[in-house]
Amino acid sequence: MNRINNKTDKELAFLQDLFIAPDWGERFAELIDAHVKVPDEGRALYVAAGTGGHAMSLQERAAKKLEMLCVDENAECLELAQAKATATSEDVQFSQSRLDSLALPDNQFDLVIGNASLVPTHRVRNMFAEMVRVAGPGAMIALALPTSSSFGEFFSIYWEALHNTGLTDHEADVEHLITELPTVSEVEQMAEDEALRDVTTSTRIEEFAYDSGEQFLNSPLVAEFLMPAWLALVPEEMRADLSREISRLINEERHEAEFALSVKATLVVGQKAHSH
Repeated sequence: MNRINNKTDKELAFLQDLFIAPDWGERFAELIDAHVKVPDEGRALYVAAGTGGHAMSLQERAAKKLEMLCVDENAECLELAQAKATATSEDVQFSQSRLDSLALPDNQFDLVIGNASLVPTHRVRNMFAEMVRVAGPGAMIALALPTSSSFGEFFSIYWEALHNTGLTDHEADVEHLITELPTVSEVEQMAEDEALRDVTTSTRIEEFAYDSGEQFLNSPLVAEFLMPAWLALVPEEMRADLSREISRLINEERHEAEFALSVKATLVVGQKAHSH
């Protein structure tokens, strides 16, 4: 029923473009749109740009004097983005790079946006530090990510499913998944640790609804982008039984209603004060 991610980069890029960007990605994009003013000119960087839809819409809204560079780790995502940019004559550049070790010089950009909504939590701090490093003095830096209390409905079911399938020694893994997500104040502190000025945060609770446990587990967002990290520490031979139990519990809990996966989407914005 479910599996750890075994898709190719090309398959993941198509899934991201068709299913993830228009729904999951859109929620984080709206948060950025509501709180980030894009300059009319200069250079902007979009880190973890995926297949580029949001970056291109930002560039379109700005005057043509704004240069936009999109960075992602999946070269296939960037290839799809490049095809879209060519088709719409958008003047956007694309570059493959590790998100937490950007292949870019210091102090280059007037605006740096990062979408860490699908970046493993343990990599976010370094990704953010890199965003600050490549931003020019006075540049605005904005990072969107899920924060503490996200996925709570799933985590409680996951814990129960582990218990019911005899995997009690993995219950601590769920606690780690819960506590690993940073609180809003920890995100603010991360920005202050990078010496950003005028740090603000904005949050929105977003819900993703599923008609059944099977639909939840088989949705591209869950199956290919969230569940691989959630199941990573469970022995492979136990995952099928565990998934069946998760599905059963979801169906039992929802009482004919939808099962909602809620996410606390958070945006932190600050200004770089000086050269790093």
